Amino acid sequence: MNLDVMRLIQFYRSPLGGISRRMVREHVLKFAGDVSGKRVLGLGFATPYLRFAVPTAERIVSLMPARQGASVWPREGPSTTVLCDPMEMPLTDASVDLIIAVHAFEFAADSEELMRELWRVAAPDAELIVVVPRRNGLWSSADNNPFGAGHPFSQGQLDRLLRDHSFKPEAFRHALYFLPSERRLLLKFSGALERSGRIFGPALSGVIVAKAKKQLFPAIARRQRAERYVRVPVLAPQPAFEG
Repeated sequence: MNLDVMRLIQFYRSPLGGISRRMVREHVLKFAGDVSGKRVLGLGFATPYLRFAVPTAERIVSLMPARQGASVWPREGPSTTVLCDPMEMPLTDASVDLIIAVHAFEFAADSEELMRELWRVAAPDAELIVVVPRRNGLWSSADNNPFGAGHPFSQGQLDRLLRDHSFKPEAFRHALYFLPSERRLLLKFSGALERSGRIFGPALSGVIVAKAKKQLFPAIARRQRAERYVRVPVLAPQPAFEG
């Protein structure tokens, strides 16, 4: 089940959404590094985490699932968002250098097919940054945030999904150790709670942030297009010609 784009926008405009964005973005920025001259793809609802790339990236494209809906981004300048089917991205092979997927994997109808499509559009040695809700985390069991919807992952499940589809995991980080509460007092001390929660390890975290690099050969061949879609020809009457 995909969340409606308006619910995602409202969450990130809320105090809880703004703080969670800052906590997760810290890890995304560290993993992304210098994006000067790179072609960056945001998948799902990644726009809250893409602004750092606007000044220096060669180009940025944000693909949003049709069932979710799309929003105009950035507000200044031409929009870079595209409404599409994530299993059929309107991109050529090996066309992007960095992929940032947020609110994408947990809503994918077929995560394995999504990985095959990501491998297709990723350039050689391209990097993939994935943010997913952590299984058994407090955020994945709460209804007041988008990480509480969709299919959560354990670190082991995410590691296997990446490796099985020729993306080599390089690092895992955890974030959102504070409670997903909208109470002002808890929000006020969210920074301190985040730092103290890291002492106890990932067991108290809400999301997993992973960085992986594309490998040269696909581990699993992509399904043939004919297996996924049956295209019915358009039948039109034709005139009869005498021989």
